Amino acid sequence: MDGYPLSRLAAEGVPYLQEHVLNEATVTPTVETQTPTWLVAVRAAESKKAADIKVLDLSGITSFADYFVLCTGANSRQVQAIADEVGLRMKQDAGELPISVEGHSQAEWVLADYGNLLVHVFSPKAREYYSLERLWRNARTVDIPAE
Repeated sequence: MDGYPLSRLAAEGVPYLQEHVLNEATVTPTVETQTPTWLVAVRAAESKKAADIKVLDLSGITSFADYFVLCTGANSRQVQAIADEVGLRMKQDAGELPISVEGHSQAEWVLADYGNLLVHVFSPKAREYYSLERLWRNARTVDIPAE
């Protein structure tokens, strides 16, 4: 900083060896080709024969999640298998690990929290009892694309 008095540095800032003025920005649009996390969870549940799969879009309705994936397993073993497959596929295909997983050992209602996505795997009895579709009836149902 030889030759620059402190008062000038304070007023003008630190000089750089080269200055470039950006007159025009060239922006190349990026195409989002990554599969949405909710679809990764849906495909995992489908691979384990989950029934009644629904995706609810909660963006704008709640602040704690953007999507719910709801599905049903016929028995406790299937509920656990679906939840395990969702966890595996989310890690492998989306690079996502759950913040928490609850209810796996009871296998009535397994809840996997992925931040903006919550995956609910129910037994038939728990699905009917809790009726999340009714509770979140203001949510938009997302159409699941065919494979």
